[in-house]
Amino acid sequence: MVNKVVLIGNMGKDPEVRHLEGGNAVANFTMATNENYKDRSGEWQKITEWHNIVAWSGLAEYAEKWLKKGALIYVEGKLTTESYTDKDNNERKSTRVKALTIRLLERRESDMSSQSDTSSSSSSNTSNDIPVIEEPEDDLPF
Repeated sequence: MVNKVVLIGNMGKDPEVRHLEGGNAVANFTMATNENYKDRSGEWQKITEWHNIVAWSGLAEYAEKWLKKGALIYVEGKLTTESYTDKDNNERKSTRVKALTIRLLERRESDMSSQSDTSSSSSSNTSNDIPVIEEPEDDLPF
């Protein structure tokens, strides 16, 4: 059985990061993916799908440092479902993506504006210079 999600889209908001007892960090954020298609009349339509993402430990710290609203990102992870009781005592379920890999796919504006003249800079700060952190799989596939 496989539970794998791969998303490329834009951050909907800055990550909300909490530091739990014992120093463990957790980040929650939304991201949007878009799909474009032509309808029957030949007009282009755009569908935006919103995804709730949760990242733990090193990935949460990565998100806090590198990810900002609007940034283009790659997220790989797995679907998780949580049950809870809302304020009106109704049973609810929430589905999120537990991130196992996050990669920033573009430079941040602050990185570009802080660069000096490229001719005097020995190395440019491209997205390849941004570290990528992957969480180890905690579930065995069998």
